[in-house]
Amino acid sequence: MSFFAGLDENGLGPLLGPLVVTGVLARATDASGEKRIEKKAPKRLMARLGDSKALVSHDDNALGEAWARELCFGPAGADVPMDDLLEALLADPRTHYLSLCPPHHADHCFGAGHSRVEDAGDERRASLATLRNDVVRDRIALAKMGIEIVRVRSIVVCNRMLNNATARGVSRFQTDLHAMERLVLDFREHAGARITATCGKVGGFDYYEDAFGPLAGYLKTKVVESRKISTYEVLGVGRVSFVMDADASNMLVSLASLVGKWVRDALMGKILGYYRAQDPTLPMASGYHDPVTRAFVQQTSLVRKERRIEDACFARAAAPTKATSSPKRTAPPKATVSRKTKKAALQREAT
Repeated sequence: MSFFAGLDENGLGPLLGPLVVTGVLARATDASGEKRIEKKAPKRLMARLGDSKALVSHDDNALGEAWARELCFGPAGADVPMDDLLEALLADPRTHYLSLCPPHHADHCFGAGHSRVEDAGDERRASLATLRNDVVRDRIALAKMGIEIVRVRSIVVCNRMLNNATARGVSRFQTDLHAMERLVLDFREHAGARITATCGKVGGFDYYEDAFGPLAGYLKTKVVESRKISTYEVLGVGRVSFVMDADASNMLVSLASLVGKWVRDALMGKILGYYRAQDPTLPMASGYHDPVTRAFVQQTSLVRKERRIEDACFARAAAPTKATSSPKRTAPPKATVSRKTKKAALQREAT
């Protein structure tokens, strides 16, 4: 048996709502599964396990929720409250995020119960029920292909965390990358064996070694670095790749993106619910840089002033404009360990 992971981010560029990095860990139970697991889903599964950008949108994310419920709770997932589903997905408990919030508005982003109006609609519930039956069959089909999904987790980076990182000189691209690294290490520990992880490309990076955070202290060697793919062998962890448009070519990355899209929308829904409880006429904003979101920002100004909502919690600060703010083309640092020594160590691990 071999372990594989797919990871992707949702919400790297919006104005409101969190950045969410999600990963799916799977086990190839036979040789057939190993051949198929890093490829796109077969045609019969593409309608629910393909390119997430083509399958879900801001106002229709039921597919991601259906997968999340199935992967976290199986048959019992249909009746699990949304807050319990989020808690099951989060790599860090909700109490961790609440501890970072100013006490007078601790429920702004992670409060229990807030949701978008559409989430409670009869039409959406019916759609979700149908999709749940479909994804149950899809999971069975994957198992027959030799692919067993064993874990799904999301790391949420709220705006306060992003703004604090920016103030320290850490770009959102680096924050995204470090969250992916954390999930890779979590999956390696859960698997108890080396893993092969495929991540969506981060910010157009070609070179990653000088930007690594949690993986920085691990002995590693470069396999390839290019515009389309950058791959590293990491001693004690496995192979980690960053692939352009990975959600369209790798079914595990696609699945991670689908679930992550729902997590981000659910948390954005909590923010909308917080304000709509005070003013039901507020628009249903996506949080991205669009006219509806800009109107939402303007129309909530009085509520935010009255409730002393801190700007750092509400919206993302403008990213630095210096060329060095995005290490997109940063070359890797000079190796402190010889390539020969690296290869020897990695060969010992493989044997």
